[in-house]
Amino acid sequence: MKNLERHLTLLCDFYQLTMARGYFHTDFRDRYAYFDVFFRKIPDEGGFAICAGLEQIVDYIKNLYFDESDIDYLRSKGIFDKEFLDYLKDFRFRGDIWAIPEGTVIFPGEPVITVRAKAIEAQFIETFLLLTFNHESLVATKASRIVRAAEGRPVSEFGSRRAHNADAAIYGARAAYIAGCGGSACTIADKEFGVPAGGTMAHSWIQIFDSEYEAFDTYCKLYPNKPTLLVDTYNVLTSGIPNAIRAFKANGITECAVRLDSGDITYLTKKCRAMLDEAGLTKCGIVVSNSLDEYIIRDILRQGACIDSFGVGERLITSKSEPVFGGVYKLCAVEDKNGVITPKIKISENTVKITNPGFKNVYRLYSNESNKAEADLITLRDEDIDFTKPLEIFDPDYTWKRKLMENYHARELMKQIFKDGKCVYECPNIEEIRRYCASEIESLWDEVLRFDNPHNYYVDLSQKLWDLKHSMLNKKLGKN
Repeated sequence: MKNLERHLTLLCDFYQLTMARGYFHTDFRDRYAYFDVFFRKIPDEGGFAICAGLEQIVDYIKNLYFDESDIDYLRSKGIFDKEFLDYLKDFRFRGDIWAIPEGTVIFPGEPVITVRAKAIEAQFIETFLLLTFNHESLVATKASRIVRAAEGRPVSEFGSRRAHNADAAIYGARAAYIAGCGGSACTIADKEFGVPAGGTMAHSWIQIFDSEYEAFDTYCKLYPNKPTLLVDTYNVLTSGIPNAIRAFKANGITECAVRLDSGDITYLTKKCRAMLDEAGLTKCGIVVSNSLDEYIIRDILRQGACIDSFGVGERLITSKSEPVFGGVYKLCAVEDKNGVITPKIKISENTVKITNPGFKNVYRLYSNESNKAEADLITLRDEDIDFTKPLEIFDPDYTWKRKLMENYHARELMKQIFKDGKCVYECPNIEEIRRYCASEIESLWDEVLRFDNPHNYYVDLSQKLWDLKHSMLNKKLGKN
């Protein structure tokens, strides 16, 4: 199951309906429009983001229609005429979509999704595309940071109860797994998407018994295969760890774990490790949770904390440090009845909001020596770049900075997802996406991966696209 079973057609901004009626009664009813989905800023001032959510977008497009209750609701608003409502009864998405696959490393300004469809169809799907891309890419990007901070130690996503709603919990767990988390506490994410679910006990399990030892001993008898005991309900060092050791030994268990959910993690894990080792439980792992993020994880590991795995909740599932991804959906071209494409541009006093016009493509350039990603190039679809020749790439923020690409190869990032309304793309399974995402991160230089002041990855416009953009800017500004 790709999306949970719900009819989501009216999950849209109301102005998409008012504009749809406007297009319907003008010459734009059958005109094709091109829209790009892209984002402007990497969360947490990081070096890259991770694309996620495409599978849910595909499922939404496949099942997009207005049912009778939708039509009745729109009729009740009193502003939609019968002719338009009759049109909506047969509404389907019949256009084309190109997208960068899930798990791909992405950068600001480059089109991640491009929609070509009749203006009504293209405009109508804006909200769902953005909310899905923005949320899942946000969580995936945050999860990647946390996983990298753990330095190879498993990270489980524990955030369901702090997520903003049910969808945020479920799809957030999926996005976190794609980006490298080992599993989730969210059971339904396992059932629906194959995200491995796991968990042991809450503090209430210990409290409900007459003693902490009785709670531990009972649990070990019920789950003798690598049980994990929560040791901070009362006192970690004088009660929790001694009772856990006693319960493990009483049941002949040597492969096990303890979990801490509070206190000074560095100090307590060092003490716990020493006590467990002294008791001969050298295979007993130590799991920690409690409002962790990449910076806390990095710091406590630097301080020598003895930790084998992490559970990360609210600061992952909400991306607490920067909870908005900022993806946008902007018109980039229109097509006339003869198939001639006219580029469109949006101008703003805020230069970051000036769009790149035209129907575009994205290429990633790799060094043949290191096989590391060196730069991305945004081109117009109708231009033929000779990637066998040296290519000069400019820094997006500092036009005087440039690099000469030699001995390199290029990879086209965007894949066609829909053609004439038919899905022509087979979504990979979640394990394939997860492995692909890991390979994408592996292709980046360490300077791009660091949390603080990462290297500014080059994303440049082809000369033809740059010339088009600046000629349109000059024309709009009244310059020759």
